[in-house]
Amino acid sequence: MNQTTPVPLLSETNLPGTCGIVLPESDVPPVDPAEVLGSEAASAPPNLPELPEREVTRHFTSLACRMMSVDRNFYPLGSCTMKYNPKFNEWAASLPGFTDLHPYQPADDVQGAMELLYRLRGYLEQIAGLAEVSLHPAAGAQGEFTSVLVVSAYFADRGEDRPQVLIPDSAHGTNPASCALSGKYVTVIKSTAAGLIDLDALKANVSDKTALMMITNPNTLGLFERDIAEIARILHDRGAQLYLDGANMNAILGRIQPGQFGVDVMHYNTHKTFSTPHGCGGPGAGPIAVAEHLRPFLPVPQVERRDGRYVWDYDRPKSIGRVRSFYNQFLVMVRAYAYIRSLGLPGLRRVSEEAVVAANYLATRLRDHYNLPYPLPCMHEFVLSAEHIKEQHGVRALDVAKLLIDFGIHPPTVYFPITVPECIMVEPTESETTETLDRFVDVMAQIAEEAKTDPDKLHKAPWTTPVRRVDEVQAARKPKLHW
Repeated sequence: MNQTTPVPLLSETNLPGTCGIVLPESDVPPVDPAEVLGSEAASAPPNLPELPEREVTRHFTSLACRMMSVDRNFYPLGSCTMKYNPKFNEWAASLPGFTDLHPYQPADDVQGAMELLYRLRGYLEQIAGLAEVSLHPAAGAQGEFTSVLVVSAYFADRGEDRPQVLIPDSAHGTNPASCALSGKYVTVIKSTAAGLIDLDALKANVSDKTALMMITNPNTLGLFERDIAEIARILHDRGAQLYLDGANMNAILGRIQPGQFGVDVMHYNTHKTFSTPHGCGGPGAGPIAVAEHLRPFLPVPQVERRDGRYVWDYDRPKSIGRVRSFYNQFLVMVRAYAYIRSLGLPGLRRVSEEAVVAANYLATRLRDHYNLPYPLPCMHEFVLSAEHIKEQHGVRALDVAKLLIDFGIHPPTVYFPITVPECIMVEPTESETTETLDRFVDVMAQIAEEAKTDPDKLHKAPWTTPVRRVDEVQAARKPKLHW
Protein backbone atom coordinates (compact mmCIF):
# COMPACT_ATOMS: atom_id res chain seq x y z
CA MET A 1 0.00 0.00 0.00
CA ASN A 2 1.30 3.46 -0.91
CA GLN A 3 2.14 5.60 2.11
CA THR A 4 -0.30 8.28 0.98
CA THR A 5 -3.21 5.85 0.48
CA PRO A 6 -5.66 6.26 3.37
CA VAL A 7 -6.00 3.34 5.77
CA PRO A 8 -9.73 2.96 6.48
CA LEU A 9 -10.92 2.84 10.07
CA LEU A 10 -12.03 -0.50 11.45
CA SER A 11 -15.57 0.86 11.65
CA GLU A 12 -15.43 1.61 7.92
CA THR A 13 -14.50 -2.00 7.06
CA ASN A 14 -17.14 -3.53 9.31
CA LEU A 15 -18.30 -7.02 8.24
CA PRO A 16 -21.46 -7.74 10.27
CA GLY A 17 -21.69 -11.31 11.48
CA THR A 18 -17.95 -11.98 11.50
CA CYS A 19 -15.88 -12.53 14.62
CA GLY A 20 -12.18 -12.64 15.36
CA ILE A 21 -12.35 -14.90 18.40
CA VAL A 22 -14.28 -17.94 19.59
CA LEU A 23 -15.02 -17.75 23.31
CA PRO A 24 -15.59 -20.88 25.41
CA GLU A 25 -18.89 -21.41 27.12
CA SER A 26 -19.23 -19.36 30.28
CA ASP A 27 -18.56 -21.29 33.48
CA VAL A 28 -20.08 -18.62 35.77
CA PRO A 29 -23.78 -17.99 36.46
CA PRO A 30 -25.42 -15.67 33.91
CA VAL A 31 -26.07 -12.07 34.95
CA ASP A 32 -28.68 -9.71 33.56
CA PRO A 33 -26.70 -6.94 31.75
CA ALA A 34 -29.26 -4.39 32.91
CA GLU A 35 -28.33 -5.09 36.53
CA VAL A 36 -24.69 -4.30 35.83
CA LEU A 37 -24.86 -1.63 33.14
CA GLY A 38 -28.27 -0.12 33.70
CA SER A 39 -31.28 -0.60 31.44
CA GLU A 40 -30.33 2.12 28.95
CA ALA A 41 -26.79 0.87 28.36
CA ALA A 42 -27.92 -2.76 28.25
CA SER A 43 -30.54 -1.99 25.58
CA ALA A 44 -28.03 -0.15 23.39
CA PRO A 45 -24.75 -2.10 23.30
CA PRO A 46 -21.70 -0.26 21.90
CA ASN A 47 -21.52 -0.11 18.13
CA LEU A 48 -18.24 -1.97 17.75
CA PRO A 49 -16.89 -3.20 14.38
CA GLU A 50 -17.24 -6.89 13.58
CA LEU A 51 -14.19 -8.24 11.79
CA PRO A 52 -12.20 -11.47 11.46
CA GLU A 53 -8.76 -11.56 13.03
CA ARG A 54 -6.91 -11.34 9.71
CA GLU A 55 -8.52 -7.98 8.87
CA VAL A 56 -7.70 -6.54 12.28
CA THR A 57 -4.11 -7.76 11.94
CA ARG A 58 -3.77 -6.23 8.47
CA HIS A 59 -5.20 -2.93 9.70
CA PHE A 60 -2.70 -2.50 12.49
CA THR A 61 0.18 -3.82 10.40
CA SER A 62 -0.63 -1.22 7.73
CA LEU A 63 -0.55 1.49 10.38
CA ALA A 64 2.73 0.15 11.79
CA CYS A 65 4.34 0.30 8.33
CA ARG A 66 3.75 4.04 8.32
CA MET A 67 5.61 4.54 11.57
CA MET A 68 9.32 5.18 11.78
CA SER A 69 11.17 2.82 14.09
CA VAL A 70 14.74 1.92 14.93
CA ASP A 71 14.15 -1.47 13.31
CA ARG A 72 13.31 0.14 9.96
CA ASN A 73 14.93 3.57 9.91
CA PHE A 74 18.12 5.45 10.74
CA TYR A 75 17.68 7.82 13.70
CA PRO A 76 20.48 10.43 13.78
CA LEU A 77 18.63 11.99 16.68
CA GLY A 78 21.00 14.20 18.63
CA SER A 79 20.60 14.34 22.43
CA CYS A 80 18.29 11.34 22.53
CA THR A 81 20.48 8.31 21.70
CA MET A 82 17.80 6.57 19.66
CA LYS A 83 20.03 3.63 18.84
CA TYR A 84 19.25 0.10 17.79
CA ASN A 85 19.17 -2.21 20.80
CA PRO A 86 19.79 -5.97 20.77
CA LYS A 87 16.77 -8.23 20.65
CA PHE A 88 18.43 -10.28 23.40
CA ASN A 89 17.48 -7.51 25.84
CA GLU A 90 13.84 -7.72 24.73
CA TRP A 91 13.92 -11.49 25.21
CA ALA A 92 15.21 -11.09 28.75
CA ALA A 93 12.59 -8.49 29.61
CA SER A 94 9.79 -10.68 28.27
CA LEU A 95 10.56 -13.73 30.43
CA PRO A 96 7.38 -14.73 32.32
CA GLY A 97 9.22 -14.71 35.64
CA PHE A 98 9.67 -10.96 35.16
CA THR A 99 6.53 -9.92 33.29
CA ASP A 100 4.18 -11.77 35.65
CA LEU A 101 5.47 -10.09 38.81
CA HIS A 102 3.14 -8.00 40.92
CA PRO A 103 4.66 -4.99 42.74
CA TYR A 104 2.99 -5.95 46.01
CA GLN A 105 4.43 -9.46 46.09
CA PRO A 106 6.37 -10.16 49.30
CA ALA A 107 10.13 -9.86 49.04
CA ASP A 108 10.54 -13.61 49.69
CA ASP A 109 8.59 -14.32 46.48
CA VAL A 110 10.69 -12.06 44.24
CA GLN A 111 14.23 -12.80 45.32
CA GLY A 112 15.42 -13.30 41.74
CA ALA A 113 14.10 -9.92 40.62
CA MET A 114 15.57 -8.24 43.68
CA GLU A 115 18.92 -9.86 43.02
CA LEU A 116 18.87 -8.42 39.50
CA LEU A 117 18.15 -4.95 40.89
CA TYR A 118 20.87 -5.29 43.50
CA ARG A 119 23.44 -6.41 40.94
CA LEU A 120 22.42 -3.65 38.51
CA ARG A 121 22.76 -1.14 41.31
CA GLY A 122 26.32 -2.32 41.83
CA TYR A 123 27.22 -2.09 38.15
CA LEU A 124 25.85 1.46 37.89
CA GLU A 125 27.81 2.44 41.00
CA GLN A 126 31.02 1.13 39.39
CA ILE A 127 30.35 2.86 36.07
CA ALA A 128 29.70 6.18 37.87
CA GLY A 129 32.55 5.79 40.36
CA LEU A 130 30.16 6.87 43.11
CA ALA A 131 29.07 5.37 46.42
CA GLU A 132 25.44 4.34 45.92
CA VAL A 133 22.70 4.21 43.30
CA SER A 134 18.94 4.55 43.69
CA LEU A 135 16.90 2.92 40.94
CA HIS A 136 13.65 4.70 41.81
CA PRO A 137 13.26 7.59 39.32
CA ALA A 138 11.09 6.64 36.36
CA ALA A 139 12.67 8.96 33.77
CA GLY A 140 15.70 11.15 33.19
CA ALA A 141 13.80 14.29 34.16
CA GLN A 142 12.64 12.63 37.37
CA GLY A 143 16.25 11.64 38.01
CA GLU A 144 17.21 15.32 37.75
CA PHE A 145 14.39 16.29 40.10
CA THR A 146 15.32 13.58 42.59
CA SER A 147 18.97 14.68 42.50
CA VAL A 148 18.02 18.26 43.35
CA LEU A 149 15.81 17.01 46.20
CA VAL A 150 18.65 14.90 47.59
CA VAL A 151 21.06 17.85 47.51
CA SER A 152 18.41 20.10 49.09
CA ALA A 153 17.92 17.56 51.90
CA TYR A 154 21.68 17.44 52.43
CA PHE A 155 21.91 21.20 52.92
CA ALA A 156 18.75 21.31 55.04
CA ASP A 157 20.34 18.70 57.31
CA ARG A 158 23.35 21.00 57.65
CA GLY A 159 21.15 24.02 58.36
CA GLU A 160 22.22 25.81 55.19
CA ASP A 161 19.89 27.85 52.98
CA ARG A 162 21.05 27.47 49.38
CA PRO A 163 18.28 28.37 46.90
CA GLN A 164 20.45 28.97 43.83
CA VAL A 165 21.28 26.52 41.03
CA LEU A 166 23.77 27.29 38.27
CA ILE A 167 22.97 25.96 34.79
CA PRO A 168 24.99 26.44 31.57
CA ASP A 169 23.22 28.04 28.60
CA SER A 170 23.68 24.80 26.63
CA ALA A 171 21.88 22.67 29.25
CA HIS A 172 18.95 20.36 28.65
CA GLY A 173 15.61 22.14 28.94
CA THR A 174 14.38 19.93 31.76
CA ASN A 175 17.16 21.13 34.08
CA PRO A 176 15.51 24.50 34.89
CA ALA A 177 12.15 22.76 35.26
CA SER A 178 13.59 20.39 37.87
CA CYS A 179 14.92 23.40 39.78
CA ALA A 180 11.57 25.20 39.68
CA LEU A 181 9.77 22.11 40.98
CA SER A 182 12.30 21.94 43.81
CA GLY A 183 11.82 25.57 44.84
CA LYS A 184 15.17 26.72 43.48
CA TYR A 185 16.00 29.66 41.23
CA VAL A 186 18.33 29.37 38.25
CA THR A 187 21.32 31.47 37.27
CA VAL A 188 22.47 30.84 33.71
CA ILE A 189 26.20 30.50 33.10
CA LYS A 190 27.25 31.63 29.65
CA SER A 191 29.46 29.54 27.39
CA THR A 192 32.62 30.74 25.72
CA ALA A 193 32.98 31.13 21.97
CA ALA A 194 34.44 27.62 22.02
CA GLY A 195 31.14 26.24 23.40
CA LEU A 196 32.49 25.44 26.87
CA ILE A 197 31.62 26.82 30.30
CA ASP A 198 33.09 30.25 30.97
CA LEU A 199 35.09 29.82 34.18
CA ASP A 200 35.10 33.56 34.87
CA ALA A 201 31.30 33.63 34.63
CA LEU A 202 31.13 30.65 36.98
CA LYS A 203 33.41 32.31 39.55
CA ALA A 204 31.36 35.51 39.36
CA ASN A 205 28.07 33.73 40.07
CA VAL A 206 28.88 30.97 42.54
CA SER A 207 28.24 31.93 46.15
CA ASP A 208 27.36 30.59 49.57
CA LYS A 209 23.75 30.48 48.30
CA THR A 210 24.63 28.04 45.50
CA ALA A 211 23.32 24.53 46.08
CA LEU A 212 24.63 22.91 42.94
CA MET A 213 25.57 23.30 39.32
CA MET A 214 23.76 21.12 36.78
CA ILE A 215 26.12 20.25 33.98
CA THR A 216 25.99 17.88 31.02
CA ASN A 217 29.35 16.44 30.05
CA PRO A 218 29.83 16.02 27.16
CA ASN A 219 27.61 19.05 26.73
CA THR A 220 24.75 19.43 24.29
CA LEU A 221 27.10 20.82 21.65
CA GLY A 222 28.88 17.47 21.68
CA LEU A 223 31.96 18.89 23.41
CA PHE A 224 33.74 17.52 26.48
CA GLU A 225 34.08 20.13 29.23
CA ARG A 226 37.84 19.89 29.55
CA ASP A 227 37.85 22.15 32.62
CA ILE A 228 35.45 19.88 34.50
CA ALA A 229 37.90 19.17 37.36
CA GLU A 230 38.44 22.90 37.85
CA ILE A 231 34.67 23.49 37.73
CA ALA A 232 34.25 20.92 40.49
CA ARG A 233 36.98 22.59 42.58
CA ILE A 234 35.38 26.05 42.22
CA LEU A 235 32.03 24.69 43.36
CA HIS A 236 33.40 22.61 46.20
CA ASP A 237 35.45 25.53 47.53
CA ARG A 238 32.13 27.33 48.09
CA GLY A 239 30.46 24.23 49.53
CA ALA A 240 28.28 23.67 46.45
CA GLN A 241 27.66 20.34 44.73
CA LEU A 242 28.33 19.24 41.15
CA TYR A 243 25.45 17.43 39.42
CA LEU A 244 25.94 15.58 36.14
CA ASP A 245 23.08 15.19 33.70
CA GLY A 246 23.82 11.68 32.44
CA ALA A 247 21.94 11.99 29.14
CA ASN A 248 25.23 11.88 27.24
CA MET A 249 26.89 8.99 29.08
CA ASN A 250 26.91 7.19 25.73
CA ALA A 251 30.07 9.16 24.92
CA ILE A 252 32.17 8.33 27.99
CA LEU A 253 30.83 4.92 28.96
CA GLY A 254 33.62 2.76 30.36
CA ARG A 255 36.19 5.45 29.55
CA ILE A 256 35.97 7.64 32.65
CA GLN A 257 33.98 7.56 35.86
CA PRO A 258 32.16 10.84 36.62
CA GLY A 259 33.20 10.45 40.25
CA GLN A 260 36.79 10.84 39.06
CA PHE A 261 36.22 14.40 37.87
CA GLY A 262 34.39 15.58 40.95
CA VAL A 263 30.72 14.73 40.41
CA ASP A 264 28.68 14.50 43.63
CA VAL A 265 25.39 13.31 42.12
CA MET A 266 24.28 12.24 38.66
CA HIS A 267 21.44 10.52 36.89
CA TYR A 268 21.51 7.87 34.20
CA ASN A 269 19.10 7.56 31.32
CA THR A 270 19.21 3.78 31.31
CA HIS A 271 16.75 3.81 28.39
CA LYS A 272 19.29 5.79 26.35
CA THR A 273 22.63 4.42 27.43
CA PHE A 274 21.75 0.83 28.27
CA SER A 275 18.89 -0.13 25.91
CA THR A 276 15.16 0.48 25.38
CA PRO A 277 14.47 3.05 22.64
CA HIS A 278 12.27 5.52 24.39
CA GLY A 279 10.42 7.90 22.06
CA CYS A 280 6.94 9.35 22.66
CA GLY A 281 7.41 9.79 26.40
CA GLY A 282 8.38 6.34 27.58
CA PRO A 283 9.19 3.91 28.86
CA GLY A 284 12.27 5.17 30.62
CA ALA A 285 14.22 5.09 33.84
CA GLY A 286 16.51 7.63 35.49
CA PRO A 287 18.50 6.08 38.37
CA ILE A 288 20.71 8.44 40.35
CA ALA A 289 24.20 7.85 41.75
CA VAL A 290 25.59 9.82 44.70
CA ALA A 291 28.83 10.35 46.57
CA GLU A 292 29.24 9.05 50.11
CA HIS A 293 28.00 12.18 51.89
CA LEU A 294 24.67 12.12 50.00
CA ARG A 295 23.82 8.46 50.64
CA PRO A 296 21.58 9.02 53.69
CA PHE A 297 19.18 11.15 51.64
CA LEU A 298 18.43 8.69 48.81
CA PRO A 299 14.82 7.56 48.24
CA VAL A 300 13.39 4.54 50.05
CA PRO A 301 13.03 1.65 49.87
CA GLN A 302 16.49 0.55 48.82
CA VAL A 303 17.25 -3.03 47.81
CA GLU A 304 19.90 -4.55 50.10
CA ARG A 305 21.48 -7.97 50.64
CA ARG A 306 21.43 -9.22 54.24
CA ASP A 307 22.16 -12.68 55.59
CA GLY A 308 22.04 -14.25 52.14
CA ARG A 309 18.69 -12.76 51.06
CA TYR A 310 17.49 -9.55 49.48
CA VAL A 311 15.33 -7.10 51.44
CA TRP A 312 13.73 -3.67 51.06
CA ASP A 313 15.42 -1.21 53.40
CA TYR A 314 13.08 1.51 54.69
CA ASP A 315 15.20 2.40 57.73
CA ARG A 316 16.76 5.60 56.42
CA PRO A 317 15.58 8.45 58.63
CA LYS A 318 17.14 11.21 56.48
CA SER A 319 15.70 9.86 53.21
CA ILE A 320 13.65 12.15 50.96
CA GLY A 321 11.09 9.29 50.86
CA ARG A 322 9.44 7.86 47.78
CA VAL A 323 9.68 9.61 44.43
CA ARG A 324 7.26 7.29 42.65
CA SER A 325 4.89 4.41 43.29
CA PHE A 326 6.37 0.95 43.72
CA TYR A 327 10.09 0.50 43.13
CA ASN A 328 11.11 1.51 39.59
CA GLN A 329 10.54 0.81 35.90
CA PHE A 330 11.46 -2.81 36.43
CA LEU A 331 11.47 -4.16 32.86
CA VAL A 332 13.60 -1.22 31.71
CA MET A 333 16.05 -2.27 34.40
CA VAL A 334 16.01 -5.85 33.12
CA ARG A 335 16.98 -4.58 29.67
CA ALA A 336 19.76 -2.44 31.11
CA TYR A 337 21.08 -5.39 33.14
CA ALA A 338 21.07 -7.65 30.08
CA TYR A 339 22.86 -4.98 28.03
CA ILE A 340 25.60 -4.45 30.61
CA ARG A 341 26.13 -8.16 31.31
CA SER A 342 26.22 -9.13 27.63
CA LEU A 343 28.79 -6.43 26.75
CA GLY A 344 30.98 -6.36 29.86
CA LEU A 345 33.48 -3.55 30.42
CA PRO A 346 35.31 -4.08 27.09
CA GLY A 347 31.99 -3.88 25.24
CA LEU A 348 30.87 -0.76 27.10
CA ARG A 349 34.16 0.94 26.23
CA ARG A 350 33.63 -0.02 22.60
CA VAL A 351 30.14 1.54 22.68
CA SER A 352 31.56 4.96 23.52
CA GLU A 353 34.53 4.60 21.19
CA GLU A 354 32.40 3.77 18.17
CA ALA A 355 29.82 6.44 18.98
CA VAL A 356 32.57 9.08 19.08
CA VAL A 357 34.25 7.83 15.90
CA ALA A 358 30.92 7.76 14.03
CA ALA A 359 30.10 11.33 15.06
CA ASN A 360 33.48 12.67 14.01
CA TYR A 361 33.26 10.79 10.72
CA LEU A 362 29.91 12.37 9.89
CA ALA A 363 30.95 15.83 11.02
CA THR A 364 34.07 15.69 8.85
CA ARG A 365 32.08 14.69 5.77
CA LEU A 366 29.18 17.11 6.32
CA ARG A 367 31.13 20.29 7.05
CA ASP A 368 31.50 20.92 3.31
CA HIS A 369 27.70 21.16 2.97
CA TYR A 370 26.61 22.83 6.24
CA ASN A 371 28.18 25.18 8.75
CA LEU A 372 30.11 23.46 11.54
CA PRO A 373 30.05 26.08 14.32
CA TYR A 374 32.54 24.33 16.61
CA PRO A 375 35.82 22.71 15.57
CA LEU A 376 36.45 18.99 15.75
CA PRO A 377 37.00 16.65 17.46
CA CYS A 378 33.55 16.25 18.95
CA MET A 379 32.24 13.53 21.21
CA HIS A 380 29.22 11.33 20.37
CA GLU A 381 27.17 14.14 18.78
CA PHE A 382 27.76 17.42 17.00
CA VAL A 383 25.82 20.41 15.76
CA LEU A 384 25.53 21.72 12.24
CA SER A 385 23.94 25.02 11.24
CA ALA A 386 21.79 25.72 8.18
CA GLU A 387 22.13 29.47 8.76
CA HIS A 388 23.95 30.14 5.47
CA ILE A 389 21.37 28.10 3.53
CA LYS A 390 18.61 30.14 5.11
CA GLU A 391 20.34 33.44 4.32
CA GLN A 392 21.13 32.50 0.72
CA HIS A 393 18.13 30.40 -0.28
CA GLY A 394 15.43 30.88 2.37
CA VAL A 395 15.61 27.23 3.46
CA ARG A 396 15.51 26.58 7.21
CA ALA A 397 16.78 23.74 9.36
CA LEU A 398 13.15 22.62 9.72
CA ASP A 399 12.86 22.27 5.92
CA VAL A 400 15.97 20.08 5.83
CA ALA A 401 14.53 17.90 8.60
CA LYS A 402 11.17 17.50 6.85
CA LEU A 403 12.72 16.40 3.55
CA LEU A 404 14.80 13.75 5.35
CA ILE A 405 11.51 11.97 6.07
CA ASP A 406 11.01 11.35 2.35
CA PHE A 407 14.32 9.46 2.32
CA GLY A 408 13.21 7.20 5.18
CA ILE A 409 15.51 8.89 7.70
CA HIS A 410 14.15 10.20 10.99
CA PRO A 411 14.97 13.90 11.33
CA PRO A 412 17.61 14.89 13.86
CA THR A 413 16.90 17.38 16.62
CA VAL A 414 16.60 20.93 15.25
CA TYR A 415 16.79 24.33 16.94
CA PHE A 416 18.49 22.89 20.01
CA PRO A 417 20.68 24.01 21.61
CA ILE A 418 19.10 27.43 21.15
CA THR A 419 22.54 29.06 21.24
CA VAL A 420 23.18 27.89 17.65
CA PRO A 421 21.04 29.53 14.92
CA GLU A 422 19.31 27.09 12.55
CA CYS A 423 20.80 24.26 14.59
CA ILE A 424 20.78 20.65 13.43
CA MET A 425 22.06 18.28 16.11
CA VAL A 426 23.30 14.94 14.79
CA GLU A 427 24.02 11.80 16.79
CA PRO A 428 24.73 8.65 14.77
CA THR A 429 25.20 6.35 17.84
CA GLU A 430 27.49 3.32 17.83
CA SER A 431 25.07 0.86 16.28
CA GLU A 432 25.06 1.98 12.63
CA THR A 433 27.22 0.69 9.78
CA THR A 434 29.55 2.84 7.71
CA GLU A 435 27.24 2.22 4.73
CA THR A 436 24.30 3.75 6.64
CA LEU A 437 26.40 6.75 7.65
CA ASP A 438 27.56 7.23 4.04
CA ARG A 439 23.98 7.15 2.80
CA PHE A 440 23.04 9.80 5.36
CA VAL A 441 25.90 12.01 4.13
CA ASP A 442 24.76 11.54 0.51
CA VAL A 443 21.17 12.45 1.40
CA MET A 444 22.19 15.51 3.41
CA ALA A 445 24.44 16.65 0.55
CA GLN A 446 21.59 16.16 -1.94
CA ILE A 447 19.26 18.19 0.28
CA ALA A 448 21.83 21.01 0.55
CA GLU A 449 22.07 21.08 -3.26
CA GLU A 450 18.28 21.03 -3.70
CA ALA A 451 18.05 23.96 -1.29
CA LYS A 452 19.87 25.96 -3.97
CA THR A 453 18.09 24.58 -7.04
CA ASP A 454 14.56 23.86 -5.78
CA PRO A 455 13.94 25.50 -2.40
CA ASP A 456 10.17 25.20 -2.79
CA LYS A 457 10.52 21.42 -2.67
CA LEU A 458 12.00 21.72 0.82
CA HIS A 459 9.42 24.27 1.93
CA LYS A 460 6.61 21.80 1.20
CA ALA A 461 8.27 18.59 2.39
CA PRO A 462 7.51 15.88 3.33
CA TRP A 463 5.87 14.67 0.11
CA THR A 464 5.38 10.93 0.76
CA THR A 465 3.64 10.89 4.14
CA PRO A 466 -0.11 10.44 4.79
CA VAL A 467 -0.15 13.78 6.63
CA ARG A 468 1.76 16.63 5.04
CA ARG A 469 3.41 19.42 6.96
CA VAL A 470 1.14 20.82 9.64
CA ASP A 471 1.00 24.22 11.28
CA GLU A 472 2.88 23.21 14.42
CA VAL A 473 2.05 26.43 16.29
CA GLN A 474 -1.68 25.93 15.72
CA ALA A 475 -1.37 22.22 16.51
CA ALA A 476 0.11 23.12 19.89
CA ARG A 477 -2.36 25.88 20.68
CA LYS A 478 -5.52 24.38 19.22
CA PRO A 479 -5.01 20.61 19.12
CA LYS A 480 -7.71 18.38 17.65
CA LEU A 481 -7.93 15.61 20.21
CA HIS A 482 -10.80 13.64 18.70
CA TRP A 483 -11.65 12.26 15.27
